[in-house]
Amino acid sequence: MLNLANILTMSRIAAIPLIVAFLMLNSPFWQWVALALFVLACVTDWFDGYVARRLHQISPLGRFLDPIADKLVVAAVLLILVAMRHIDGWAILAALIILCREILVSGLREFLAELRVGVPVSLLAKWKTTVQMIALGFLIVAKADSEVPVNAMLIGEILLWIAAALTLVTGYDYLMIGLKHMAADTRGGSSGDSR
Repeated sequence: MLNLANILTMSRIAAIPLIVAFLMLNSPFWQWVALALFVLACVTDWFDGYVARRLHQISPLGRFLDPIADKLVVAAVLLILVAMRHIDGWAILAALIILCREILVSGLREFLAELRVGVPVSLLAKWKTTVQMIALGFLIVAKADSEVPVNAMLIGEILLWIAAALTLVTGYDYLMIGLKHMAADTRGGSSGDSR
């Protein structure tokens, strides 16, 4: 269970409190440190999957933890950026769309896993994740330094809205897959926890 791929995934989860703490210090230096740690977490997101495939370290724990780690990092960073007003105004709506989609997809995946239905990650969903991570990177340092030659806040907000739009499209795709299987499960007469 403690192979290299899983250790990389767990390190991503362990980085969350540090990223949040550094942002809460609310100083330019610590915002740049938070960005460095966030970028490192994003790199491990790609690297843990590569290592698992390359070294044949794919495990049930890794398949369970990897998507959870991604969602925890995104949710934690979104929440602290809203709290620190790096995301404010209408951009909060984009953050909310992303957060709600992550919760929806997690629930759908759990439901489909009970039916032994796997849902592969689409190419569009991978693009969504990439845009989302870049947006959050810009927003982490949006107030870090007025000397930065680009408007990090503006770039971050534009990318956040693009990520939110991609989030709606990919979330809809996952929802349609889930509803199709829910309808099939109902016709099959399975009993379960009814809500």
